[in-house]
Parts: sequence; C-alpha cells; structure tokens
Amino acid sequence: MTNLGLISLAKSSTLTTGIPRIAVFLTALILLPLVSSCAMNPATGGANLVLMSEKREKEIGLEEHEKVLASMPLFEDEELLAYVREVGNKAAKVSHRPDLEYTFNIIDSPEINAFALPGGYVYVNRGLLTFMNSEAELAAVLSHEIGHITARHAVQQQARGRIAQTAATVGGFVTAVATGSGYVGSQISEVASIWAQTGLSGFGREHELEADSLAAEYLVKAGYDPTAMIDVITVLKNQEDFNRLVSNNSGGYHGLFATHPRNDTRLQQAIAQVGSISGNEITETDDSIFRAKLNGLVIGQSQRSQTNDARNRYYQALLGYTLVFPTEWEIEETTTTVTASKPATGSIRIEAQRIQENIEPRVFIRDKMGISALQKSEKLEQYRLIGHTGIAVSKETGNLERVAAIYFGPRVFTFRAEIEDASAVDEIDAELLASIRTFRAIQQGETSAATEAKIKFVQASEFFDFAVVAQSSRIANYAEESLRLLNGYYPTGTPEAGEWVKLIE
Repeated sequence: MTNLGLISLAKSSTLTTGIPRIAVFLTALILLPLVSSCAMNPATGGANLVLMSEKREKEIGLEEHEKVLASMPLFEDEELLAYVREVGNKAAKVSHRPDLEYTFNIIDSPEINAFALPGGYVYVNRGLLTFMNSEAELAAVLSHEIGHITARHAVQQQARGRIAQTAATVGGFVTAVATGSGYVGSQISEVASIWAQTGLSGFGREHELEADSLAAEYLVKAGYDPTAMIDVITVLKNQEDFNRLVSNNSGGYHGLFATHPRNDTRLQQAIAQVGSISGNEITETDDSIFRAKLNGLVIGQSQRSQTNDARNRYYQALLGYTLVFPTEWEIEETTTTVTASKPATGSIRIEAQRIQENIEPRVFIRDKMGISALQKSEKLEQYRLIGHTGIAVSKETGNLERVAAIYFGPRVFTFRAEIEDASAVDEIDAELLASIRTFRAIQQGETSAATEAKIKFVQASEFFDFAVVAQSSRIANYAEESLRLLNGYYPTGTPEAGEWVKLIE
C-alpha cells in the first residue's frame, strides 16, 4: 500500500476543516507506521492492512480458543465431531492456507450460528447442524468460516480498529495544537473476547461475500458442488423470515443472514466462475453417511444444557429466569428471592421487584439501591437483557460486595453478592460476576421436556404431507413451519416419494 496519499494530504495548503498544514502533517506522520503495515492477502493476492504477524495471529487464536472452551459448552458426540472435522479438513486442505492447524468444534447450543477465530479455529453450533440437509451444505458452512481465516478478516478488522483509535487520538491532539488548548487523552479499553464477538456478529458485506466466494472455490476443489452455498443461504434466509414472522426478530447466523439477498448476483457469478475451474471434479456425495451422523441429533435444548450445565444451574419457573450459581454453593429460595451461599466464602441474593420508573440500571443502583460509590462499574448486556454491575462496600458488614441490577420484562432483578473471604476477593468476585452474567430467560420448553427432542430421518411416502405429520409432532408451536424449515421446504413444497426427510421424535 502506498503512503503517497497521506504525504499528499500533508502537503495540501487548504483543508475544509480549517486545520493548519502542520496539524495534518502530524496526523500523517503518526499514522504512517500503521498504514505502512500492509501485507498480501493470502487468499485474494490483494494488499491488506494488518498489524500483526502470522505467528501472533496464531497465538491470539489459541488464547481466544481457550476462552471459548471455558465459556461455551461443547457438544460431546465423538462420532459427529469426527465427521465435522473430516468434512472441515477437506476444505481446509485445499484452502489458501493449508498449513494452518485447523481445529473444528461443535458448540452445544440450539442457536443457529457459526464463527471462526484467527489462526484456524472454527466453531459450529449444534443448532445450525440441524438445518443442514447434505454434506455439501455442511462443507459450505465450514468453508465460509475457513474463508474468514484464510483472508485474515478478523486481523484486518482489528487493524482498522487500531487505526480508528489512533486517528481519534491524533485528531484530538491536532485540535489541541491548532487551538492552543490542553488535551487529555482517553484510552479505549480492548475487550479480550472481541475476536469471538466479531466472529459471531460478522465482518460486513464485502468480507462476508468474499468468504462465501472463497468457500465456493474450496467446495469445488474439495469435490463438492459449489451451489451448496446458495442452498445454505436459502435455508437460512427462510429461517430468518420465519423468525421475523413469529417474533419480530431477524437475528441469526452472521455470514448469511446479515449480508446476502436470496439471489445475490455477485455470489452467483462467483459460484459460476469457480464451477468452471478446470482440473476439479465434482463427485457425487453419499449423503447416507451425513444422515447416519446426524440421526438422533438433539434439537433445541439438550439435557446437559437445560438441567445444570454440569454445574449449579438454578431455575425460577414462576418468574421465568435461570442462572448458574458457583459450584457447590447451597441454594435457598422464596417466592420472589433466592440466595446461594458457601460458608466462609460468600453469598449472592437475588430479589425481584416491579419497575416503577423508566431509568437506566446504573441510575437504579444509585437511586433505588442506595449505592453511589460504585467501583468497577460496567454495563451488562446479555441474552437481550440490559443491566449494570459494580463493586461496593456493604453498609451492614463492611465487606466488599458485587451488586447488579438487570431489567427483565416488567421487573428489575437486584443482586447483592457479599465476599466474606478477604484473602480471595478477586477470585470470589470473578465467580460472582460470572454467575450474574449467566442470568437469562428460561427458553420455551426448556424445563418441561422429560426427554430430549431428536432428529429422525425417514423416507417420504407417496402421500407425505407436512401438515399431516405436524399433527403428531413433538413440536408444540408452528410444527408444520418448523418441519418445513428443517427440511428446506419453507414456506411451500413437498418431498418426492423416497426422499429422506427429518422428523422430530
């Protein structure tokens, strides 16, 4: 990447902002090392702005991978995991960065999503797998995430963020120089989990389209039909339409929901182009293996995630919430409160009350809970709920306590978590905060199901009808629409006799 643009800007005699040339020159001078950090994109061959080496990229990937494993439950089905890894590695080996050590994992979540971390780490939610209808579609999803890795999209986004921060700081400095005023800098804190958050939320239309185009190329080279990309997009777009219809919510898998219309012309052109690449033979995939591996796959909440997460999960059915208390803490409850405690360690008490005023959770803590001197103050945004938390000194005991307020429906839930062991304040507080962050609504059917709902593959008869099958389905709401979505026949259509379809048992 050339530096002439910045130098030319610094030499310009007139700027619409009115900032003197010396100020602009300073901006250029400070940004120059960052803009100079260009590297060739290993996937596209173009120049990209990056601020780290591949070695550092791998180190960050490993660090964040360990955080993911600590915070997200893995789906423990060794045969299915081995199959996902086999399919993923087919695409990884023909990618632009085949020498990376790719790692594939299944997250035990019913959410429809997948994401990737720098350095070769790919994650697919169990919920997304249930909507796949062929090995090629599974390969398309994994290839899309591999495309993000090979094109270093997360690293590029991090670099742009660094430049934006630097530019903001330099802008303040330049203004101070130009006006003669003082300048007090503010450091923007970087959240350690920003890499996973970015992967889940997506990289913007251009990068998502690039990842899909790369995925189509990898599919062809691995022997799959690249039109599986369009099939996946169609299935997930249908899911998006359904979500919007029943809950006014269009959230979903970052790469496909957020970026493409159903018939993205550029993506179709890219698929047509890679489909004509010579020397690559598309083989007929035996989807009997795919069906065998997904047959019996849990759909919705799994027993492991809906009982105690192998931990100390608590359900308050009357008020409709659940959270995970620290391991081995004893739980006592009343109609509107619950307290978990461990002798000589600490306790946490949750109480519910009606929201009387439309004020921020931070203000609620100050004005309604009477806590003005809040340390480590921060917002809470979890499971579509908002709240606030921090550390204070208990007026009753003098011990430190973790306090929080979370708004859920018409109620505010207050948390008073006292730390009794003064020799382990940081460790106990970390446990308490982690517990508060698991607070969420109980999902529909989460605690009432006696057994897990699972996928069962059957062959459609000559008179197969989704409406008829839905009448005896375990799916409580929108049974016909849900079955259609699972099988790629939403909103209309009927499978031919002998075609394999997914039912829920």
